[in-house]
Amino acid sequence: MRYFLSLVSILIISLYSCSPARFIAGSAKQLITEKELSNAHVGIMIYDVQANKNIYSHQGDKYFIPASNTKIFTLFAGLKSLGDSLPGLRYRETADSFFILPTADPTLLHPYFKTQPVISRLQQVTKTLVLERKLDSISPYGMGWAWDDFNSSYMAERNAMPVYGNVIRWIQSAQSHTQQELQGQVQTFVFSEPDVNWKLRFVEDTSNKSFRVNRRKEENYFEVHQGNEAMSVQSVPFITHGVISALALLPDTIHHEVATVPQQAGMRYETIFSQPADSLFQQMMHNSDNFFAEQLLLMSSNEQLKVMDEEKIIDHLLNTELKSLPQRPRWVDGSGLSRYNLFSPGDFVWVLNHMQQRFGLERLKSIFPGANQGTLEGYYNQYNGQIFAKTGTLSATVALSGFLITRKNRLFSFSVLVNNHQSSASSVRRKIEAFLSGIIDKY
Repeated sequence: MRYFLSLVSILIISLYSCSPARFIAGSAKQLITEKELSNAHVGIMIYDVQANKNIYSHQGDKYFIPASNTKIFTLFAGLKSLGDSLPGLRYRETADSFFILPTADPTLLHPYFKTQPVISRLQQVTKTLVLERKLDSISPYGMGWAWDDFNSSYMAERNAMPVYGNVIRWIQSAQSHTQQELQGQVQTFVFSEPDVNWKLRFVEDTSNKSFRVNRRKEENYFEVHQGNEAMSVQSVPFITHGVISALALLPDTIHHEVATVPQQAGMRYETIFSQPADSLFQQMMHNSDNFFAEQLLLMSSNEQLKVMDEEKIIDHLLNTELKSLPQRPRWVDGSGLSRYNLFSPGDFVWVLNHMQQRFGLERLKSIFPGANQGTLEGYYNQYNGQIFAKTGTLSATVALSGFLITRKNRLFSFSVLVNNHQSSASSVRRKIEAFLSGIIDKY
């Protein structure tokens, strides 16, 4: 009998040696030594949520540039700060005036959101409409952003009251005689507020037959290069000048002029709610929308600290709810556009577990992209309902962090961060996909 028990013990030890930790270690070694990653910096952490233990780590405590995985921390800020609905605008009324106070809500007149409660409410105003300018100093760009990306749609400016996503959507259809006549001309659009005169020039460009729109860096001067495409669309950020862009663009929509005064302290405001909060979170995470992320962090700051300041809300969170992170990150923006951001795989696993405990897995599953969804489109096609994760991509940087539900219904949180690779991003993603798919299949 004693001999039999010894055999059983040996068998248990043998089975344990084939545990997730050993299997994942072997798979991770294979991943790290792949040609595409052999000279890169790779960090991996896999955590068994149900067993409440870390089952594999490779440089899990080292710092990496996380790219858009930063949005996971921004999501936490939003989940913590905003209720079920977004505060779209705050207002107060006097006998003859209707005062409005911005909240940094990015959904105002954004084409993703067809229903616009704030606009509907403002259209009903019959009193003098007055926008109170918050005194917060908001830099239009984050620390460490690439300055020469200013013309790209993913780098729209941040401000207290964005409209239309702070971009102009240019559409070219089949060329017409009228468009040909406009070539070389400059048209100026003058608004009532200073510094918002927009200029538009149609350029005849025989060297490039593709439609494109270029904005000058320091002004809203747009040069439109017509192309041969039957249909082409390009979104270009405009210079917001704080809230002046809203003052210039809102009247045509709400059919009401908007005056402006500095914000008055000590006033009581009511709130106009705009959209379900999760609808913004989903768009941010599925499309890796940098503009939504930046504005979400400003909204979170405004709700918690009564000031729109990314640096202050980041410092506040790191010193309160996030003070137990295994490595204190360098967190500088909401989107991950900045290469100054530094996080460890352990940080991401910790905050994922914290969010899962606080907000529930089902809610997170509805917010994170799943298999073949959003920025995971074309990946993990066989694993519907088994992976929910956020991608991250910059030049030489690929990241993926989220949750796995294995074949045996085990819940793992994970983070894979790759820096300084010399391969294509898609090739690195495929290697990570093979690694994580093996974990899902095995367990």
